[in-house]
Amino acid sequence: MSRTIKFAIAGGPEVLEFVDAEVAAPGPKEVRIKVKAIGINRAEAMWRVDDYIEPVKFPAGLGYEAAGVVDAVGKDVSGVAIGDEVNVIPSFSMNDYATYGEVILIPDYAVVRQPKSLSFIEAASVWMMFVTAYGALIEDAKVTKGDFVLIPAASSSVGLAAIQIANYAGATTIALTRTSAKRKQLLEAGAVHVIATEEVDLVGEVMRITNGQGARVAFDPVGGPAFPKLISALAFGGIVYIYGLLSAGVTPLPVLEMIAKVPTIKAHNIWLTSGNETRRKAAIEFVVKGLETGALKPVIDRTFAFDEMADVHRYLERSGQFGKIVVTV
Repeated sequence: MSRTIKFAIAGGPEVLEFVDAEVAAPGPKEVRIKVKAIGINRAEAMWRVDDYIEPVKFPAGLGYEAAGVVDAVGKDVSGVAIGDEVNVIPSFSMNDYATYGEVILIPDYAVVRQPKSLSFIEAASVWMMFVTAYGALIEDAKVTKGDFVLIPAASSSVGLAAIQIANYAGATTIALTRTSAKRKQLLEAGAVHVIATEEVDLVGEVMRITNGQGARVAFDPVGGPAFPKLISALAFGGIVYIYGLLSAGVTPLPVLEMIAKVPTIKAHNIWLTSGNETRRKAAIEFVVKGLETGALKPVIDRTFAFDEMADVHRYLERSGQFGKIVVTV
């Protein structure tokens, strides 16, 4: 028997329910895992209110990331065995699989051996944030020395991962945050420059930092009414990756400025990388190497117990964290 979290209707954190159920033996190409820690993502809060990139099928589970120990393997599974310490990489629909449980079933393509240097708590935190940032900045934009990279919502887990990955590639990072409250933390986390967007002129500061050139890449999970400022802060022919919608407002496009600057605006998600076997393996290799060398490091904001999951979601939705929220099981 395993306790698993489900919800039967969309709503606030109070809709999350603990359900006792027997977890079936893994089918072909499936792995059963005894969970030790769960990484928490904003996507799961969006899923809970049924406001995500696909509709929820009720009753529903949720969760994209976990770290634990292999309990059983199905037919035709290779690469992992019972007793192995493993992690779950987001690469599936939460209508099909979920990680909020004491024992979970996961497709084998989403299971990776845990990096040796990491604890379960650290390992539960790394894959969504690093692979999301890797896909845009390394796989697609190929950022390198001489590039300036704008990182809005820089204190989020993916924002911090983007800082580390861009630095690892030799680019110059410009972290964006609303106020100066997290400036010191962001500098300590590796940001080369920090701009408090509610306190100074974002575009003017970017142009000052880049000697009037503008940034080649912006990696944005916010969107909303301030989006045109990112276009203004770009270099000619720059790229904006938009991978979230933290702002509730409409996202306008400054058409005339876009005609002048000919930027590229790309929607981005982790599945472009994690959903392709070749790209997924390259991303895993990149992240593991970065972790081994110390260029990439987990940033944990706070841990909670599994029984506190409703409070976890309330804390997540206050948007005050610096790094990843992790739940221990």
